[in-house]
Amino acid sequence: MSTVLNISGDEHITIDTFQPGDALGVGDLFRKVYGEDYPVKLVYDPEGLVKAFEKHENIPAVARSSKGIVVGYVSIFRSAPVETVYEGGQGLVLADYREHGTFRELIRYYSEVLAPAYGADAVFGEAVCNHIYSQKAWAMHGAIETALEVDLMPGAVYAKEGTTGRVATLHMTRMYRPMEHTVYAPRQYEEAMRFIYDGFTSGARVAKATDESAEREPTSIESSHFEFAHVTRMTVRQAGQDFPAVFEEYERDALQKGMVVIQVWLKLSWPFIAGLTDWLSGRGYFFGGILPRWFGEDGLLMQKIAVRPNWEGIMLYSDRAKDILAAVREDWQRVTTQIP
Repeated sequence: MSTVLNISGDEHITIDTFQPGDALGVGDLFRKVYGEDYPVKLVYDPEGLVKAFEKHENIPAVARSSKGIVVGYVSIFRSAPVETVYEGGQGLVLADYREHGTFRELIRYYSEVLAPAYGADAVFGEAVCNHIYSQKAWAMHGAIETALEVDLMPGAVYAKEGTTGRVATLHMTRMYRPMEHTVYAPRQYEEAMRFIYDGFTSGARVAKATDESAEREPTSIESSHFEFAHVTRMTVRQAGQDFPAVFEEYERDALQKGMVVIQVWLKLSWPFIAGLTDWLSGRGYFFGGILPRWFGEDGLLMQKIAVRPNWEGIMLYSDRAKDILAAVREDWQRVTTQIP
């Protein structure tokens, strides 16, 4: 099921699933483009790449030149709380091969071949918003905009592209296995959530969140710090009556580590989620959007930025994405105004 692209009379490119023999070439490819500075160090580790592929943790597509070198790479990899939701990313193509549709074919290959073959329920991408090219490429292959991650990446990563200020990413998802389920919308987010779900085939039914109290089970939060980006992500597995006290400890730790962005992932299957979002709003967290199948069922993104977000640096391709941005920025304005 590989794809062949003709480059010239004496060279062609084959787009195919990663094989162990590609591992050294993948490292060479990233060194040619990024030196040793690419933040995902797995790409420089041939043995690690092979093991991650065998465990279905990182499933790459590669572009091999008939001259014996790897000239392009992209992968789907596990980064969500459940194993059946993959992230698509880490994509790059050598400069001399970018005018032949190589990157577009790599995305098509993982969307149409790899994801179905390896049992993905959904694949999402975080398309950078300092340009619109990756947004357009993912949209061509069925990915739908569902969230905006404000100021996720430091601008220094994209300095060669002339970027200044932190860079937002657009969360785009392609669904492979819709599942009937109910999601509960807090009052202030109901309109935005219904808009996001409209036209997105996920199987979700939107209901109003209730005044129910949080569960009696103790709160369980998993926190990950990404020091190069100054980002902390908190996955709330369980939210109990002790949520405020437990959350404050994790937030304090993130701020002491100098994190600029804190993301919080909540379960939309909780009827009591409105109480959590109200409390978080009071601490400066604002709406980010929907994370389809994030926990098996859908998740909600809340986010807090320690500085004024780089709104002016956000470039978006579609009207849908621009409407999501408007909802996100409006909620940021709301929570910023209400904080003393």
